[in-house]
Amino acid sequence: MRIVTERLILRPPILSDAGDIVENVNNLRVSRYLARVPYPYTKKDARIFIKLAKKEPQFGIILKSSGKLIGAIGLMNVNDFIKRADIGYWLGEKYWGQGLGTEALHALVKYSFKKLKLVRLQAGAAVENKASAKLLKKAGFTKEGLRRQSMRAKSTCKWHDTYHFGLLRSDVKL
Repeated sequence: MRIVTERLILRPPILSDAGDIVENVNNLRVSRYLARVPYPYTKKDARIFIKLAKKEPQFGIILKSSGKLIGAIGLMNVNDFIKRADIGYWLGEKYWGQGLGTEALHALVKYSFKKLKLVRLQAGAAVENKASAKLLKKAGFTKEGLRRQSMRAKSTCKWHDTYHFGLLRSDVKL
């Protein structure tokens, strides 16, 4: 499955992406709020992620201009009966502030509602991660509440309170 946007290609990560994955996520500024990403991050970790991506709808974020994987975005805990999934994402630090996360998130939202026929998407963002909360709001997600110590970052082992966001298919014009 490939999703193409103006500047990006979202596609399942492949073994040859392992170097790009390590280069971009092996950075505590990137991984400090991520529940699944260790630090330091190795090629072995990248291979595990690539294998996991075959079981869940996970996509590498590929920058068209370079062909490089610059981040990842995907769905977790997909429930076909309830028609709901959680969204997770990360982007390499040198790609922050360019609207690339917004572009990737909009594409995944559209895919989730049109192709997968989901009814609800949800995401959590550590209270300290203001950029992630801003990204979710920009994509139309509604802040629905605060959960205390609901996430532990694998890279730092720190517990975080998280804001929880939701988006319904009926909230979006497809």
